[in-house]
Amino acid sequence: MNNFQNIIKLAIFALLLLVANRINATVFAPGELTTQIPVDIVVDKIRGGLLGQILGNLNGLPHEGIYSDVPGNVRNYVPSLPNGAWTDDDTDLEWVYIVEMQKRRNVYLSSDEIVSLWKERINRGIFSSNRFARGLMDIGLKPPYTGYVNLNPWAEFNVSGQFLCETFALIAPAMPQTAAKIGLNYTTVAIDGEPAQTTQLFTAMIAAAFIKQDISSILDAGIASIDPESNTLKIINDIKKWYEQYPDSWKETRRLLKEKYTQEGGSTRDFNGTELNTGSIIAALLYGEGDFSETLKMAFNFGWDADCNAATVGAILGVVYGYRKMMAEGWQIVDRYKNTTRDNMPMDETITGFADRLVELFEMVNENNGGKKLVINQTLVYEIPAEQPAPLIRVTSLENQRQQLKTEFETTILHHLLNGNREEKARAAYLAVCLDMAADLSKKHPRQWKEACFNLSGYWKIMTNIFLGDGNRPFARLARLAENFKTAGFKAPVKRFPDSEPESWKDPAGLY
Repeated sequence: MNNFQNIIKLAIFALLLLVANRINATVFAPGELTTQIPVDIVVDKIRGGLLGQILGNLNGLPHEGIYSDVPGNVRNYVPSLPNGAWTDDDTDLEWVYIVEMQKRRNVYLSSDEIVSLWKERINRGIFSSNRFARGLMDIGLKPPYTGYVNLNPWAEFNVSGQFLCETFALIAPAMPQTAAKIGLNYTTVAIDGEPAQTTQLFTAMIAAAFIKQDISSILDAGIASIDPESNTLKIINDIKKWYEQYPDSWKETRRLLKEKYTQEGGSTRDFNGTELNTGSIIAALLYGEGDFSETLKMAFNFGWDADCNAATVGAILGVVYGYRKMMAEGWQIVDRYKNTTRDNMPMDETITGFADRLVELFEMVNENNGGKKLVINQTLVYEIPAEQPAPLIRVTSLENQRQQLKTEFETTILHHLLNGNREEKARAAYLAVCLDMAADLSKKHPRQWKEACFNLSGYWKIMTNIFLGDGNRPFARLARLAENFKTAGFKAPVKRFPDSEPESWKDPAGLY
């Protein structure tokens, strides 16, 4: 029996070598318009990327928010899903979009379609910037406004830009700009600024992982996809520098990361922000040296929002490995994706079924971009229009954004204040406070302003988001917004969160 097992292992190893050689042959030279990758390789890598993302997310949950002041000490880690996977916000928001993309045969859902999906299907198990955006939808605000920093204070730093982008990159292999474009269509529902740069960064890295094998080349593709003036690039360069200085001491790199990029003394901004978490992802990839288990373990130990970080590195390494190699490791994986959070969504989904949806969408994206499926040397391949990574959006001034919003909404705010229905009046009051128009409007139209404030106060979920945030973890921009609402005459709702941590910020059940 042992000899037979050894023969099987050798056969699998030989197959994997053959797969690696085939992929290496697909790397395109600068200036080429297309690249050809065998169909079975693309499918294998899409499945591997999704499985890696899910493993990082769910295996990382026990480490989420645990290691902040000091790093973790996870020593032995074997990836596994012995009871299958289940829905968590790291993957299930993307799942909602993916199912609808497949149904509508369109990967770029409109803002109206996105709002409709959220109201129908995304009403629990959402936190931070996503929960704030969901509240804004109740008064008629639509993306991308729900993700503008001036209207959603979480949007300035929240990690939604990275942990809600990976699946979209899996439907754009070797097409980093397309991957970023699809990703930004959905992540900007709740984020802005630097978090949007992380969407471009990680979608490009995942798209590149289909045709590149080494972490350095994959990271280079990500770097080429972000604004050279962004803070995200500064973080990456620091991590690379510290890694070169301390190649055998990841703890020293973590110490330097924490020391330089802690923003607000370890509060929500730090746990949930792009600075420390983006740095952790890049460091985990470098110190993990391409090994799937070691890289995820490193993501756990760096800490902060560890499950999100591990999901991102898991998606990247999952594409590099591919599904067959991952399954050949002997990890205990049950093929189930149990829906525990999303309304009006399938209850019988599997991991491979989820992946098959991605394969179908990739074929649609590829065809729309000018690609096709053909036979070369008796092998069925995808011909993919090769894209060079490049930034699609750049970091802009928040003051410029505020002035733009004021110019865009000023007339509408006044009209809705004077003549609007309940929702429109509430929206007018919300926008007026955010855009520093409240004092002027309350003086010129005191009766209508009072009525609008009364209407907005009835949206208690929005008021809870403004005044209580995620429980007991305040941050500066949210505190300023709450103060502006107090000045405008609003009162904080009765506190609904328990005092214990971490449940007080992680599990505000019933908000949606």
